[in-house]
Amino acid sequence: MASYSGRDNIVLAICYDFDKTLTPTDMQAQGYIQSVGYDVGEFWDKTNILAEKNEMDSNLAYMYVMMDEARGRLIFNREKLQEYGKNVQLFQGVEDWFDRLNEYGCQRGITVEHYIISSGLKEMIEGTEIARRGVFRKIYASSFFYDDRGMAVWPAQVINYTNKTQYLFRIEKGVLDINDDKVNEYFAPENMRVPFRNMVYIGDSDTDIPCMKLVNINGGHSIGVYNPDTNNKDRVYKMLRDNRIRYFAPADYREGSELDKLLKEIIDKTVAYEALETKHIKDLYETKE
Repeated sequence: MASYSGRDNIVLAICYDFDKTLTPTDMQAQGYIQSVGYDVGEFWDKTNILAEKNEMDSNLAYMYVMMDEARGRLIFNREKLQEYGKNVQLFQGVEDWFDRLNEYGCQRGITVEHYIISSGLKEMIEGTEIARRGVFRKIYASSFFYDDRGMAVWPAQVINYTNKTQYLFRIEKGVLDINDDKVNEYFAPENMRVPFRNMVYIGDSDTDIPCMKLVNINGGHSIGVYNPDTNNKDRVYKMLRDNRIRYFAPADYREGSELDKLLKEIIDKTVAYEALETKHIKDLYETKE
């Protein structure tokens, strides 16, 4: 008879958008836009017009405008972008959120991992204090290619709302390298490193909907967050009515907050469900010769 001993390690993957999910505003609006002499609204208007006139991806448009406006004003390299990242403001509680959830998961016998899936800039995210501490297993975000002088000259990766979903499949299979085509290979359900039911996606807007929907329909948990200072719930109300999310909460990451309690409940549910799933697969294997 075949036998099944269960997963060696149960993993809960928490995936985050970045702008307006972990930080109140767009990262580019927290220093970079001002340094090239633009009003924030004026800058985004320019990128949107460029995209519309040229049938251009909006993320490619903002990356081009960033490079173009930096000419003659500042050195546009990885180090400079990471410097801007150091100044990015985070929602309350974000700084110790990851360590707290990791510890709670450890107490309950599972591993909690954190991933960024963002249309923002990887270099700026890497410059934040939380990223420099290594709290993220992987950061999937738009990024630049740098020439031999270290200057940004071309997009290396562009992540928009539709191609965000590929990274969920990479996390599911444990094939995290963006150039690894093993992500297209067949994996038996019991061999998935992080089944979708053990994924959480946290986001704030329509750009997160494809990921939210994919996680939801496969038994995972999608959470919409909103700025607790403005208390504007219009987007999360719509996402819940449209079955894009299962829950919503203010983007307050402090211990004891609504979001903190919700994630701990999801961890508890994951532990209980995986115990039952292991029992089911063991019984199934026993029927095989």
